[in-house]
Amino acid sequence: MQQNITQLENDLWEAADQLRANSKLTATEYSMPVLGLIFLRHATNRYLTVKGEIEKTLPSRGGRTRPLTAADFQQKAAIFLPDEAQYEYMVDLSGQEDLGKAINDAMTLIEGQVDFLKGALPKTYTRFENELLNRLLRIFNRDALRKATGDVFGRIYEYFLNKFAMSGAQEGGEFFTPYSLVRLIVNVIEPEQGIVLDPALGSAGMFVQTGHFLEEKGSSPSAAITFYGQEKSDTNVNLARMNMAVHGLEGTHIRQGNTFYEQLDHLIGQCHRVMANPPFNVDGVDPDRIKGDARLFTNKKIPGISSKTKAVSNANYLWIQYFYSYLNATGRAGFVMASSATDAGHGEREIRQQIIETGHVDAIIAIGTNFFYTRSLPCTLWFFDKGKPDGRLDQVLMIDARHIYRIVTRKIRDFSDEQLANITAIVWLHRGQTDRFLALVGRYLSQAQTAVSHLPASLNQLDQPLDALNTAVSHLATTAQPNDDLTPAAIADFQKQVAALAADGQTFQQERETLLQDLQSLPDLASLSNDNAAQHAARERLDPFIPRLKALQKSLTALVRESGRARDAAEKELNGRSTTAWDHKTARTALTDLEAARDTATAALKELIYWHTQANWLQSRFPEGVYTDVLGLCKVVSRADIANHDDSLTPGRYVGVAPLELEDDEDFEERMSEIHLEIAGLNEEANDLAMLIQSNFEDLTA
Repeated sequence: MQQNITQLENDLWEAADQLRANSKLTATEYSMPVLGLIFLRHATNRYLTVKGEIEKTLPSRGGRTRPLTAADFQQKAAIFLPDEAQYEYMVDLSGQEDLGKAINDAMTLIEGQVDFLKGALPKTYTRFENELLNRLLRIFNRDALRKATGDVFGRIYEYFLNKFAMSGAQEGGEFFTPYSLVRLIVNVIEPEQGIVLDPALGSAGMFVQTGHFLEEKGSSPSAAITFYGQEKSDTNVNLARMNMAVHGLEGTHIRQGNTFYEQLDHLIGQCHRVMANPPFNVDGVDPDRIKGDARLFTNKKIPGISSKTKAVSNANYLWIQYFYSYLNATGRAGFVMASSATDAGHGEREIRQQIIETGHVDAIIAIGTNFFYTRSLPCTLWFFDKGKPDGRLDQVLMIDARHIYRIVTRKIRDFSDEQLANITAIVWLHRGQTDRFLALVGRYLSQAQTAVSHLPASLNQLDQPLDALNTAVSHLATTAQPNDDLTPAAIADFQKQVAALAADGQTFQQERETLLQDLQSLPDLASLSNDNAAQHAARERLDPFIPRLKALQKSLTALVRESGRARDAAEKELNGRSTTAWDHKTARTALTDLEAARDTATAALKELIYWHTQANWLQSRFPEGVYTDVLGLCKVVSRADIANHDDSLTPGRYVGVAPLELEDDEDFEERMSEIHLEIAGLNEEANDLAMLIQSNFEDLTA
């Protein structure tokens, strides 16, 4: 299912972006209307699904069923859609010239049904050419989307937000915080109930991930959380409202406003959770307009004023004070901040010093470069916790995660799900939540057990195509006769090649069978209790298999490559196509099937290696299942330690540098793939630059 959705997202984006590339529209002009159509498709699907459910329960009297009402749909978190506001109505209008007006009218009708969406939906469709709208409507009218649920649309909406951010739409992507950072913030502060505030809302990504977090726990976000958000940009406010509606998140209060000057007085000291990704290093805040602001609680209040502009020189520590002040007595905050803020001096240091002295700085996590789409600089995640137990008031957890990442493109990195979970597990251990740590290790071992069960079927898929190809080349080798074009020496060389292939195939099959038999001796990893010693014993039983799995993977790669060379030799060196002894079609099909089976088998082998690696990553760093400082990764520091380091909250100053780990062949191959990806990106940029230079040169010489 995951793979199908990912493919659908890619296909939809490729189709929609191709239309924009062939139009005169900028990414900014194009983004809101496209997101509006995704919303309309979702709203129609939801309406039709709920309509069927409601109709089954409507009371009847005298053979007549009560008509549907808007209230019926509100009770099921759906929007009542008049016929003219439904997606299919737009598709049926595809041949008419007023299609843009019809879509605008549909958006107006929907806003009339939902106060929360008033003014939020795009109504600029008359700027689009009719043919472009026709094709866009068809893109989002595919069978897969007509049957899709809200979860799928939430994914697609977020995916398009992500891609538009990468393409530079909407103020350079400032509306979008990368999922990895949002999810890590949500994982650490755990917004489970009460008031959640984001005073730098963007497109509401923090709220959406909060919804996912609660749903995974079996809780209803709308029942547990009241969301409050403020955002300076009107466009981003509209993006946020659509995003919340697509995800079915109710209990939301979103307003347009500049948080520097428009404080939410009724929320000061009232929020259970605060989360945000504010704009960094803002230097234009008017100090006269923030005098007396109740959110500026430190003695210094305003970090510093520029002698030239007479404005606040850097607003980072205004944001930091805001986030702290909005929290209630046990509240937690998590936010993204410029890396420079952890070491900033002068007035900023004074404010930081006072915040540290509260004892409520819970954790600081350093993030590496290229996590943002519009800037490559590193950043830091800050976490406050006013509900810290007395025993931890003097402690701050420092995590240096700069060396933890997954390469997406040459310019973009993120965290895998397991990397996110592993970083979060360090926080759990720091909080004394060993049970959660052991449950995560147990989940990895359970996944390893699932991978073990997948291996036989995946590896056995190799037999049929391998046998078919061996039969084809062996038949040619035994029946080939010398002639004017074929020498006895060539036949002899081919026969040796075929014999070697058969021998190597038999060796591979023996290694495979021995491995599968030995794996059966493993204990049931999925049935292990969350006992640290038992988990270590199980993972250690699996350790010796990892080199064998990697060796079998190498043997398989070599065997398939050898099979391909034998097939090529049959057709080229022995002129196989000129004789009836060679079955070209069977050999071609067998090799294609063998390569596909190799990919399946390789994925199954890597799956088992991967889950073992995750369990080992945690167990090797925290062998007792309790928190301990790990060189180069994490360290718990006291307020005195911090004071001795110039009040710095930079993790790298405390955790030290880990010793280099030796790379095995698989790690080397992965790194080589990353390097190839980087080279491909550089080549693409070089080509673009060359074309630009050529174009400019032609303009100069015209």
